[in-house]
Amino acid sequence: MTAPDIRELIRTQLLIETTQWNLGTFGAIAEFMRDPDEPATPIDEPGRLAAVTARGGIGFGDLAQLRPFASESVVGAGWSHRVALCLPAESCAMNRRTVLTELGRDRAALRAEDRDGLLFDMGLGTLQVDVCIRTADPGLIATLRSFVGRPLLEPGNPAMGAIVAAGPHRVFIARPGRCEVYQPIPPADGRSPEGPHTHVLPKLLAAGRTHAATEPVPDDFVPCAHFVPAHPVKDAMGRPRAWDAKAHAHFQSLLASFGDRSLVALKQSLVAAIEAQERPERIPEPASRFERHSMRVTLRQMAAAPQRLMNLPAWLSAFDKKETSSEDDYGHA
Repeated sequence: MTAPDIRELIRTQLLIETTQWNLGTFGAIAEFMRDPDEPATPIDEPGRLAAVTARGGIGFGDLAQLRPFASESVVGAGWSHRVALCLPAESCAMNRRTVLTELGRDRAALRAEDRDGLLFDMGLGTLQVDVCIRTADPGLIATLRSFVGRPLLEPGNPAMGAIVAAGPHRVFIARPGRCEVYQPIPPADGRSPEGPHTHVLPKLLAAGRTHAATEPVPDDFVPCAHFVPAHPVKDAMGRPRAWDAKAHAHFQSLLASFGDRSLVALKQSLVAAIEAQERPERIPEPASRFERHSMRVTLRQMAAAPQRLMNLPAWLSAFDKKETSSEDDYGHA
């Protein structure tokens, strides 16, 4: 796809209020979503596409090397889907700072009123994202400046506690764009708020992964962000809802356009076989994790749809089997 094509794809998804977004890496991620009818300010100008609410925002700039890649994964008793916005591995790296670093005023902030706030890189050393906070609070600025040059997560460093207590804006910056979260940070034992929020999970960061093992990504590419269209059987909070054929068709069209061609072909052949009343014995067990997930997701989608085929239970029994180890675990990254 050309940069104008990708720009049009992102513009279209930003206008859909049910599409959710995230930007970051495995273990450090910022998420943006909005409620139905929640006021959102669109930004469509040279060099920037964005959507901003009172609770957060997502924005994109340089789209020249971006590659959209759609995929589905088994999760729990259901499935998840997303379109990853990937960069070539050699082009995705950010600054990879490993100590708390003051960066100056955030002149690239999505909102004009935030551009005098000071940015501090948290120094998490992540490949494709700089995890930052932004503040105009003199007290927090003074505290952070006293710990500049030290690893934020080192034992006994009180800077992280000061950040959590003050709840500054979180600003996650990648090559294609940024995600900003304005809501307070919940306490360590609290739940993430509804709407835009962030996760920083040191145990996952320690794995050094760029994305979850269950998410297929093209070779030599790294996902920097994702958009997640409405799910056909879950609402924005993950609660069950009635089958939404329009939402299902929308993502399947994205999968056909931007997914792995071999997995799309496998999915199509599986549907054709079931609709033709064939038996599951004619298809061998797929060898790869992603092929197995594709088959399991397809079967679960067919089971969730109102039209049920009589031979579907036999296919579910044959191919929708619990994976070993952590193959059912999925997290956006």
